[in-house]
Amino acid sequence: MSQGSNFVDYVKISCKSGKGGAGSAYLHRDKKTAMGGPAGGDGARGGHVIVKGNAQLWTLLHLKYRKHVMAGDGGAGGATLKSGKTGRDEILEVPLGTIAKDAETGEVLFEITKDGEEKILLEGGKGGLGNANFKSATNQTPRYAQPGMPGQEAWKVLELKVLADVGLVGFPNAGKSTLLSVITAAKPEIGDYPFTTIVPNLGIVSYRGQSSFVMADIPGIIEGASEGKGLGFRFLRHIERNAVLLMMIPADTSRTIKEEYEILLAELEAYNPELMQKPRLIAITKSDLLDTELQSEMKAQLPQDIPSIFISSIANKGLTELKDMLWKAINS
Repeated sequence: MSQGSNFVDYVKISCKSGKGGAGSAYLHRDKKTAMGGPAGGDGARGGHVIVKGNAQLWTLLHLKYRKHVMAGDGGAGGATLKSGKTGRDEILEVPLGTIAKDAETGEVLFEITKDGEEKILLEGGKGGLGNANFKSATNQTPRYAQPGMPGQEAWKVLELKVLADVGLVGFPNAGKSTLLSVITAAKPEIGDYPFTTIVPNLGIVSYRGQSSFVMADIPGIIEGASEGKGLGFRFLRHIERNAVLLMMIPADTSRTIKEEYEILLAELEAYNPELMQKPRLIAITKSDLLDTELQSEMKAQLPQDIPSIFISSIANKGLTELKDMLWKAINS
């Protein structure tokens, strides 16, 4: 299987939590007691459906074919104040950066960002109280107990946003996959046609011997992605999780550098204005095609308030300096 078919960032699952166990209406009886008081135990809660963060996971692939998730029912209360057994919780392990949503309303319920973090996706039904809870001065021997509450049933969506330190942003063919393959151990598909990258590729960049950071090649933006055209929203959402955005513009672009940069920014802002607050760097790729004069002309078009660099992944030009700039931006 290629990485493409292994990378799953969206699953929709039918979830059902367990129903609560019924309370017991037991009245105490033994050799010495013919008509004892209430001694019914409480029913137990039904099992929850729980989402748990696992830092070892990168994808939701393992949940892709789990269409139905059912937690266990709570046990009924027993005699002599014995409580029922809690229903079995159903735990769904997910990568960090997973968001849980209600499938009907689209409402975001929570986000998992830490290893081992647990959040309840669907609560189990409460257990019913046994008759011992209802004894009073006026009712010494209540013969009733509460039934358990039913579990809940609902469709939920789990959606992954890639967690990375650096997100590569650029139109198709900006050289993102090539850069990733050269400065990390990732092996993305590389081609000279739009949408070669159809899933985010992640790579670890080693930095000066003992440090490292995570870089994500996000599928190429096209004009109109923020309106859902092309591969649209599904991939733009991955950019939200990155700490630093590296805007990549190829030296052989048919537009001017300024035009291309402004279109990229417009797409990001239209999708989510908060992205504009993230630190940005600009890399002009394929700069081995440029002579000194052409490079100076292009440099003059670049925004003065954002760090920029000319690189060539093929010619290994400017890559050490680029890593230094990214490291500084991540840690500033």
